[in-house]
Amino acid sequence: MHELSVCLALLNQVERIAREREGTMVSRIVVKLGPLSGVEAELLRRAYPLAATGTVAAHAELAIDSSDIVVHCSRCGADSHAAPNRLLCSACGDFRTRIVSGDEMILQRVELIPVAE
Repeated sequence: MHELSVCLALLNQVERIAREREGTMVSRIVVKLGPLSGVEAELLRRAYPLAATGTVAAHAELAIDSSDIVVHCSRCGADSHAAPNRLLCSACGDFRTRIVSGDEMILQRVELIPVAE
């Protein structure tokens, strides 16, 4: 399950952000995850509590927003939605497409609890 190593890398980023912003705890992490990212959302959710133990995000909620697959057609120039196993242009049906979105895993937001003064 490589989702555990993905979680550990994600939490390294989150801890760095918390340090830079002087947050004592993280309350929520929002990740955008595409179906072609190679990361399974459910496995990521299961790995998260183990990876977060002992970090500033130990009690934070992990929210996963899914993204649609969008391709750009090099023949007609259209951007269109596609299925994971059928990356064809929905405007002209051509196979010469480039993925615009759907293969990403992006840390969108980290909600911090500030240092008490």
